[in-house]
Amino acid sequence: MKFISKLRFNFIGIICLLLVAGIFCIYPSFPSYAIEALDESLTGTTRVQTNIREPGTAETPEELQELNVTNGFTVTINNGNGELNSSLRILITLTLISLAPTLIIMLTSFTRIIIVLHFTRNALNTQTAPPNQVLIGLALFLTFFIMNPIITQINEEAIKPLEAGEITQEEALEKGMEPLREFMYGQTQRKDVKLFLDIAGEEWTEDIDEIPNSVLIPSFIVSELRVAFIIGFIIYIPFIVIDMVIASALMSMGMMMLPPTTISLPFKILLFVLADGWNLVIGNLVKTFY
Repeated sequence: MKFISKLRFNFIGIICLLLVAGIFCIYPSFPSYAIEALDESLTGTTRVQTNIREPGTAETPEELQELNVTNGFTVTINNGNGELNSSLRILITLTLISLAPTLIIMLTSFTRIIIVLHFTRNALNTQTAPPNQVLIGLALFLTFFIMNPIITQINEEAIKPLEAGEITQEEALEKGMEPLREFMYGQTQRKDVKLFLDIAGEEWTEDIDEIPNSVLIPSFIVSELRVAFIIGFIIYIPFIVIDMVIASALMSMGMMMLPPTTISLPFKILLFVLADGWNLVIGNLVKTFY
């Protein structure tokens, strides 16, 4: 019985496959009446175009914007000065937003601030107090505080004139980079600039205008890392002294198995609170940029 039922199932399956194959063979022979059934006055047929004017007939920018030839964005060129339309502006804005975290970290005071704050937390040995979210938020607001005059200058000299049509996009980019270059140059050590200039095979006559951005930016980052580690070393010194004193006291009492950090942590926090440590660290850290 099982053999008969299996044979019957295979026979039914073969019949179904033959029916499906027959349908696919017959289907292309059916004529398509979709286009012929459409009204002659409607768009979508091959006889009616969807553009309002013929390409090349626009004489003014307003007429060019009314053309419905494609659904993409257009770039209007006027005497060699490119004027971007809204679609391309949105694309550039989204690109800048995606690059904003990198620009904030690499071109501002954020790097030095976040490294010093992490050194402070590690010196206190409080593990995750304050948490990373708090440190990053504090570093961001301190960065905005320090960079506020530069942001204001970029807005006044580059963004507003560009929106008013007073300068071109190339001029706006140059004027927007000038305040950032002056800030980075003021925080960059000369030996770092000479290092990257020597690697690039270029000469320098102590003029900021002769330093390309490809050299100034990495030089600034290396200088920020050096200064941040120096500040972190200075912060570590008093807390290391407390660890050494606690370890010596525990060894003199024969308490070898007790970790010194367990006893020194309350004393570190007490010293940090009594000395108003956050005020000292953040206040002196911000003053290093002025």
